[in-house]
Amino acid sequence: MVEDLKRKPLFVLAVILLLSSAQAGNANRTSWHQCADFQRANLLHGRKLNVQFLLFTPSNPGCGELILADDGIEDTSFNSSLETKIIIHGFRALGTKPSWIEGLVRAILHTSQVNVIVVDWVHGSTGAYYSAVDNVTQLALSISRFISKLLALGVSGTSIHIIGVSLGAHVAGLVGHFHGGQLGRITGLDPAGPKYTRASLEERLDPGDALFVEAIHTDADNFGIRIPVGHIDYFVNGGKDQPGCPRFISAGYKYLICDHMRAVHLYVSALKHSCPVVAFPCSSHQDFLNGHCLDCDDPFLFSCPRIGLLEQAGISMRRLPKEVVVYLMTSPSAPFCVHHSLVEFRLQKKRSVVTSIEITFYSNSIKDTTKITIPQQEEVGKRLLAHKVPLCEVDVVVLKYLPKNRFWRKDESHIVGQFCAAPLPLNKNRTMFCLPGNLTLHGNMDLPYQLSAACA
Repeated sequence: MVEDLKRKPLFVLAVILLLSSAQAGNANRTSWHQCADFQRANLLHGRKLNVQFLLFTPSNPGCGELILADDGIEDTSFNSSLETKIIIHGFRALGTKPSWIEGLVRAILHTSQVNVIVVDWVHGSTGAYYSAVDNVTQLALSISRFISKLLALGVSGTSIHIIGVSLGAHVAGLVGHFHGGQLGRITGLDPAGPKYTRASLEERLDPGDALFVEAIHTDADNFGIRIPVGHIDYFVNGGKDQPGCPRFISAGYKYLICDHMRAVHLYVSALKHSCPVVAFPCSSHQDFLNGHCLDCDDPFLFSCPRIGLLEQAGISMRRLPKEVVVYLMTSPSAPFCVHHSLVEFRLQKKRSVVTSIEITFYSNSIKDTTKITIPQQEEVGKRLLAHKVPLCEVDVVVLKYLPKNRFWRKDESHIVGQFCAAPLPLNKNRTMFCLPGNLTLHGNMDLPYQLSAACA
């Protein structure tokens, strides 16, 4: 958000409230040691916030400890020497606990020794979406006061990481704004689009809200925001139409929410599994698929961003660029991670028609396919292929030439050319692996070859 915070009414209000909370007494502290859970809201009583803070720790990841807004945090199991993750859910139409909360908490605590604090605001997030939006500022102030108490205990602002889902991502942005953009990290999981795509920087998540801001976009054409809002913005499968999600309204609720919630499930999976979920900067999704963006040299100086908890997503740069759009593909189901390889076919001679070649990788029972299209009067066609095992573990590649026969003209019966492949990132330290010699592909016939690419 913009630099001149003094002129913003929201910031002034936040400062007043934060200072008042810092001066509050330490009396009437109560320890809570029994397991606490989310409240249950309903449509008739959904506008009052009734914010709860639930603490989860490495020693008790399945049991939430209730921290009331006016209670002393030092009387809880909170460990001020550990980093702190704060999870903020989004709009809850029916006032129910998000089904993904426990999985995300456990995935974080499985990976890291940290405090996890879940913000329960189901009372203020239920009913109509626009009513929930109206509660965002008040909620952000409540969370900001809570964070001020953590800071008063000696917690470093840089050790605080807020994870906001959908509408919760913009709440996280506002909280970061109230703290002058000096909190450590904000992760937005498919930040909400309605009411926010055209919002000002003061109202939505943006790179100025924390020292590092990242966003994962999976439903940019519906419930998610379609513009970059962080230092790094992951547009997964182009940011919409996720594989494995239903494409027909007959699937009901899953049709509506599957793409939007994929960001959460992908993030949880990235924490639970060792397979890296890596992305690549590119000017457009189509350029990415067509193999025009093969490394991360510009602007990340060779290191590629990775979804998860690595510092700055694994980017080794002191001064991060802003709003860098990166792309990646995934599989239809968990663990979602895939390997990206460039596949290329070079014709022996140019053709006057478009050439289509199907490329399939086989490894045991795993099959991954893409199609190369070579424009007319050009020699080379290339495409990215997402596959579930590393290229060096692929056993066989099958090539199939797909002639375009018309009733007035038949295509050539065969083509001749060379096939090459290389895993991404493809930089000066890696070269393409090519099958030996020129290959003759006959129309609509599978041509299998052993693939013996070396492991890096």
